[in-house]
Amino acid sequence: MRNSSVFRLAGLSALLTLLSLALLTVCGGAVFAAEPPAKLNLYIWSEYIDPEIISSFEKKFNCKVTVDLYEDNESMMAKLAGGGSSLYDIIVPSDYVVPVLVKRDLIQTLNKSHIPNLKNVDPQFASPPFDPGNAYTAPYQWGTVGLYVRRKPGQQIDESWSLVYDAKKQPGPFVMIDSMRESMSSALKLMGHSVNDTDPEHLKKARDMLIEAKGRSVGFDGGVGGKNKVLSKVANMAIVYNGDAVRGMSEDEETYYFVPKEGGEIWLDSMAIPSKAPHKDLAEKFINYILEPDVGAQLSDFNQYATPNKAAKEKVNPDDLKNPAIYPSAEIMAKLEFLHDLGDKTKLFDEIWTQVKS
Repeated sequence: MRNSSVFRLAGLSALLTLLSLALLTVCGGAVFAAEPPAKLNLYIWSEYIDPEIISSFEKKFNCKVTVDLYEDNESMMAKLAGGGSSLYDIIVPSDYVVPVLVKRDLIQTLNKSHIPNLKNVDPQFASPPFDPGNAYTAPYQWGTVGLYVRRKPGQQIDESWSLVYDAKKQPGPFVMIDSMRESMSSALKLMGHSVNDTDPEHLKKARDMLIEAKGRSVGFDGGVGGKNKVLSKVANMAIVYNGDAVRGMSEDEETYYFVPKEGGEIWLDSMAIPSKAPHKDLAEKFINYILEPDVGAQLSDFNQYATPNKAAKEKVNPDDLKNPAIYPSAEIMAKLEFLHDLGDKTKLFDEIWTQVKS
């Protein structure tokens, strides 16, 4: 009886071994163990990508995408410099910080043979001044910075930056944008100067204007936070990015967005790969995926920002194409400027911004 039990146990053990091997065997006889999904670490602005795009990318490439958020370029760069360049695979910097990222060796060149969909980029956004030949970046979205205002039916609004900087014109509580260059640009434009002006006297005047306005405001916030404060009626106005405002307008018809008549900033956000990205191959697949026409259109339909993807523009919601808050008129476009990397002059901006925020 004892030997019989041993034989039965031995037979059972052999059967379990065969079953295990069968579960690990594929057609052709190769044996494998199930591999964990690949990973992609995305560091991006809040509310800046459709979660369904993330899900579809995960399914297509059998991977898991983790998403961390930031609200301004300066915070993103500080985190990269502090070790984040080895943590993240994709970042989405704004135009003027790309040269800084390159100089500080925080992003790497793209292998464009792995990103064939770069051919879909609209020529006006291909090979931008801040990244000739798209050596380091691929366009993501573009837009403007302006004012998101709550108004009563029939109320006339003076579409000017003076709504922020003239106490007599202030339409109630307002939120200032927690971003150095965007804040400085609004004051410089009201004075009739370029957003890239580096004249010390002009910058000091802009500083004084910002400090005075801060005292009348409900504080600083990111574009999303400013939009939410207007929606919740904590504020009547906020300096925001246009896509944030357009989404807010869809929720509350008493709110609207405009680029002030003095002009302002046009920006182009791009995708880049940090210098020590742990999953570069998957990062290139992600960039190429975003540049697919259908995905690019889905991205802009969700974000309510303009697409730099010529092939995607044909598929964008037609109503959005007609919306001047997303695609500005030629008159407004003529008054918009891209922010430039100011080199050593940036130190003066940093000093001024510290004074404004202190």
